[in-house]
Amino acid sequence: MSQHHVRRESLPQSTPATLTVFASPTSWIESDAVAQCHQVAALDGMVHVAAMPDLHPGKGAPIGAAMASTVLYPFLVGSDIGCGIAVFPIKLKRAVPEKLAARFPDLDRALDPEQDADDPAWAVVTGEVPAGHLEGLGTVGRGNHFVELSRIGAILDPGHASRLGLDAGDLVLIVHSGSRGLGERILRAHTEVHGAGPAPDAAAYLALHDDAVRWGSLNRRLLAARVAHALGARPTEPIVDQCHNLVEIRDGVYLHRKGAAPGDGRDVLVAGTRGTPSYLVAAHAGPEANHSVAHGAGRKMSRADALRRGRAKHTVEELRRTPVGSLVVCGDRQLLFEEAPTAYKRIEQVIDDLVQHNLATPVATTIPLVTYKTPDVGSAPRADSRQRGRR
Repeated sequence: MSQHHVRRESLPQSTPATLTVFASPTSWIESDAVAQCHQVAALDGMVHVAAMPDLHPGKGAPIGAAMASTVLYPFLVGSDIGCGIAVFPIKLKRAVPEKLAARFPDLDRALDPEQDADDPAWAVVTGEVPAGHLEGLGTVGRGNHFVELSRIGAILDPGHASRLGLDAGDLVLIVHSGSRGLGERILRAHTEVHGAGPAPDAAAYLALHDDAVRWGSLNRRLLAARVAHALGARPTEPIVDQCHNLVEIRDGVYLHRKGAAPGDGRDVLVAGTRGTPSYLVAAHAGPEANHSVAHGAGRKMSRADALRRGRAKHTVEELRRTPVGSLVVCGDRQLLFEEAPTAYKRIEQVIDDLVQHNLATPVATTIPLVTYKTPDVGSAPRADSRQRGRR
């Protein structure tokens, strides 16, 4: 008999909200994260909290949760409104990581409509930029954001893979980024007046929120186009583009997602780490999961812990070439340690939990070749003979 089960957490009798944690007994779920779910479930108007197997503590609210309420709480979505992951097919003659890493553009430098008017990446921008927000346009951001060149590894469901036009060995660009400063500006305007309280005018908040969601999606396309052109390829349309920080009205309630992807019949890239595969899944989550699935492996270490432990165990050069042989482009040494693969949960366990709870069907794995985090000041990561033999 499978050891996987749905955890139904008991709640104070004063609240009618329910909490379900979709994880197995062997999954790494911090008690602090579950405690945050309890706190959210106790909020006025909360109906149901669904916690994903990548659940981990966030600033004031859990990450990896979908929360349904009759009241709209902006702090449950957070500041990076519109953050999501998109997957773009890309055609390259040869995929040599060492050569391609050196060709990635500086994605910390925003595209300027005047100075960069001739940049071919602008072709993906049709119509007005949402909210007229040009600041940070074409940049990836910090934290766990990245742009990655990957190859399709194992095909796990041929039918779904064929529907997406994917074969083993195909190359894809994976872009994980959000609304940059726009979402932060929207949340700050709310919290300066209302703190963690609900939105007094839900429609007004949603209008701003929807702009940020559209901006994030446009920016992922722009990032993919910048990288495709730099690598000598043609930009393509995404086969997957799902936002995991947003709120939507569903079944008459506000469904807040913080680090949880829409799982109602959509394709989702569940991100692993820069040193492990990621998984494309066909999601089919029902109402008990708030129609949501996990968005990634989920952190198991705080950034401070990852930095402290990483410096004791690894050198910078070791972190620039991963266990799967891929390269990491990152000029920020602290970020290299904070984002080390060991700072995250096992992606295989997260996917197994989604499967066992019938929330998603794995379609294919993606194997990193080059993961871009920040510009690598000076030169791209080099692979000497010692690094080539290290796994």
